[in-house]
Amino acid sequence: MIWDPFYECMDVEQRAELKVRRLRETVARLSVNVPWYRDRLSENSVEAGDISSLDDLQHLPFTTKEDLRDNYPFGLFAIPPDECVRIHASSGTTGKPVIAGYASEDISIWAQTIARTIACGGGNSHDVLHNAYGYGLFTGGLGLHYGGELMGCLVVPVSGGNTERQLMLMEDLGSSILCCTPSYALTIVDEAEEIGFDLGRINLKSGLFGAEPWSEGAREAIEERLGISAHDIYGLTEIIGPGVAAECEAKAGLHIFDDHFVPEIIDPDTGETLPPGERGELVFTCITKRAFPLLRFRTRDITKLDFEPCECGRTQPRMERVTGRTDDMLIIRGVNLFPSQIEEVLLKIEEVEPHYQLVLTREGRLDQLEVQVEVSPGMFSDQVRQLEAIEEKIRERISSAVGIRVDVKLVEPKTIERFAGKAKRVIDNREEA
Repeated sequence: MIWDPFYECMDVEQRAELKVRRLRETVARLSVNVPWYRDRLSENSVEAGDISSLDDLQHLPFTTKEDLRDNYPFGLFAIPPDECVRIHASSGTTGKPVIAGYASEDISIWAQTIARTIACGGGNSHDVLHNAYGYGLFTGGLGLHYGGELMGCLVVPVSGGNTERQLMLMEDLGSSILCCTPSYALTIVDEAEEIGFDLGRINLKSGLFGAEPWSEGAREAIEERLGISAHDIYGLTEIIGPGVAAECEAKAGLHIFDDHFVPEIIDPDTGETLPPGERGELVFTCITKRAFPLLRFRTRDITKLDFEPCECGRTQPRMERVTGRTDDMLIIRGVNLFPSQIEEVLLKIEEVEPHYQLVLTREGRLDQLEVQVEVSPGMFSDQVRQLEAIEEKIRERISSAVGIRVDVKLVEPKTIERFAGKAKRVIDNREEA
């Protein structure tokens, strides 16, 4: 099913013309209504009338998360706050959060892009949408909620936590689509196994998983253990929330809804726009939002774009699964690595569970990385020699994958903290050394 075939399957050239017109209108509005953008555009000698093609994006100023914090709370709003109908804020930040405002038109756009997302995951109006994303200032819960209602789904707004109750509701209400972080999906499976709940009693067919990086190995684990089709979804508070891009049933990249959010890939060091197919930092420009449209927002997410039409019939560009972020990239003894690379290794080792943390310390002038991973139930009581062999196997495979030697520590099952939202994968103790 394709929710909005007119836009999702539009001729590429026709969509390009639409995007240029909407971009020009957005720049004109920001030039009048947002002093910060007016100054940046003036510094770049850009006016709305100068924009004749999408190539002109490269002449527009970047926007960063620091710019949003500097203009907290309403400095980048394109309408007065009393014309907004909702506020959301980014999670996981220190100090002042990043505030995003929504006009009623923005809420409508958001619901439409989430309906597209649900359809990408095989959903339709007959589905029961079990929404275990967090509600509140976090965009996940309410984003999926409104989109599910627009599609006509029966939405179960259960939010995160109380996993045993989640299982009961999925069984009793006939939930067919699960929405949550991938790490929480695995937590649900663990809880079912611990309390002896037969997952065959629930009717799930697919899952919409996002809000944190996850690997292909994590997908395989979720699909095998839950018996569903697992789909990657992508979004961020600064752009709109979930509903920016979604993986269809072909699972060949995430379709970006670029009639609303225009993507670019840039070199994260130079800011230069990279050609199609090159991997770099993902940048978005909002071209339909009324309250809080951003120009060339630097997401810090690392990916690449594919502009070839998909076998599903959608003609929108696709982004590769995010492999990491420029600002959560770990540099260990001169080697760059992302937590997702470690996860990919761990998920291929049968003797351990898909629950881990990376602990960074500093000894003298050298950074050290310890990988703590839960051993599978029944293994921890085995002979010490066997456990040491598992640790050595993990060390060798990680070394082969990322190019450095790390410490590995097997821990007992259930000892790494579980999170209903984003999993905390990295503990950085280097500042304490």
